[in-house]
Amino acid sequence: MPNQWGYLFAKKIERPDTDRPHAITIGCARMQRHLTAFVLVTVFLGCCSPIRLPATVDRPVKIVVLGDSLSAGFGVPRDAAFPSRLEQALQDKGIAVTVADAGVSGDTVSDGLRRLDRSIPEGTEAVILELGANDAERGVDPKVTKAALDNILRRLKDRHIEVLIIGFRAPPDKGPGYARAFDAIYPALASNYSFVWYPFILDGVAGDPRLIQLDGEHPNADGVTIIVEHILPQVEQLIARVRAARDV
Repeated sequence: MPNQWGYLFAKKIERPDTDRPHAITIGCARMQRHLTAFVLVTVFLGCCSPIRLPATVDRPVKIVVLGDSLSAGFGVPRDAAFPSRLEQALQDKGIAVTVADAGVSGDTVSDGLRRLDRSIPEGTEAVILELGANDAERGVDPKVTKAALDNILRRLKDRHIEVLIIGFRAPPDKGPGYARAFDAIYPALASNYSFVWYPFILDGVAGDPRLIQLDGEHPNADGVTIIVEHILPQVEQLIARVRAARDV
């Protein structure tokens, strides 16, 4: 097929004495209109094409809190429970995250181990492990508690899930020997697995009647707020590890 524009110019230039003296000008005008239309269509299609962003951008980090009544929100409204308050605090900082509540009141570490697979669904990227308070209250052998925690951590590591270990301290009435053995569990395991850890779930709350419910054990809504404020840097560190793992 001959070139349309070349044919048009050739035809008009060969007959300069034609009765249409402005043929060349008309041909240029037609070409300009066609080119303008082409540019407009190209720009339109470019604007309508979807912008492809990296898959990890703004994809919420999926966190599950595996715990007992301290994380399940015993005695407080659901939206005042630790997972809900933590999720809101992170989102207020512009961090895309979901925090699921897998806390069961009364659970020991061994109970948490038994329900681990159903409590931590596929797709979970990080776990906040808050178990052990009921072990300490009941005087469970620290070796049993440590073995169950170790089993949980090993299985989560095998699933490539990042973990924040929240520690607990044995009550004074259990005696100094028990307290030393129990309190040493969490830092030792955190070090062995190189996970993030937070020494004591009730830091800044325990012993303050303004922040504890009438049972003297569980934080009230204000107490939960304090817990979230104190633990937030460790949770952000946990999230940073998840995002770093995504880029590998």
